[in-house]
Amino acid sequence: MNDLMSVGLHRLWKDRLISKLNPFSGMKHLDVAGGTGDVAFRVLERVKSVGHRAMQGTLTETEEGTHIYVCDINPNMLNVGKKRAAERGYSEEHCLSWIQGDAEALSFEDGSMDGYTIAFGIRNVTHIEKALSEAYRVLKQGGRFLCLELSHVDVPIFKEIYDVYSFSMVPAIGELVAGDRQSYQYLVESIRRFPNQEKFAQMIQEAGFQRVEYENLVGGVVAIHSGLKL
Repeated sequence: MNDLMSVGLHRLWKDRLISKLNPFSGMKHLDVAGGTGDVAFRVLERVKSVGHRAMQGTLTETEEGTHIYVCDINPNMLNVGKKRAAERGYSEEHCLSWIQGDAEALSFEDGSMDGYTIAFGIRNVTHIEKALSEAYRVLKQGGRFLCLELSHVDVPIFKEIYDVYSFSMVPAIGELVAGDRQSYQYLVESIRRFPNQEKFAQMIQEAGFQRVEYENLVGGVVAIHSGLKL
């Protein structure tokens, strides 16, 4: 469904997210609301490529010390991710942990993570400021926060087209393909309620992050916000 709704672009958006994260061997990384493993797998693959041993070494050799924690409030999504990980040959004991948890009350220790990502998840958090505070808490000094989220189009002509697509086409596609018009109507409405790029950047700063910035993709259909814990 993600491929259909985004015309496959969500894959490129996630790749861009990982490029900005700049993963490194031995890092401890937390991906929140990432139960299906899309972001976690990309982090591991990037670590392999950075090590220049993707073709020579085993997974263990390439990713020694690296560990990705996938946290999601939905156990069904975590089960999907675990199955996909097994199909890819990723060992849970070695490099992946799947944890059911709430973005507003993480179970991880203070200063325990080198990186934190959340892709298409923070928009559904009840108290966004609590999730941002938790992200700041679990990151080490120098740790990077990255959020990929549907946002607000900032190109006037494109905005008109996008609004028609969102309010008319998205719910209809949801009903046709998934038999669920209501959920996709909620999706559109939740995007409109989510803070715009500048406001969300301000919220990230208020959580304690520095060097906060954002990058609009496809004219603001999505945005990647980033910040550092310094």
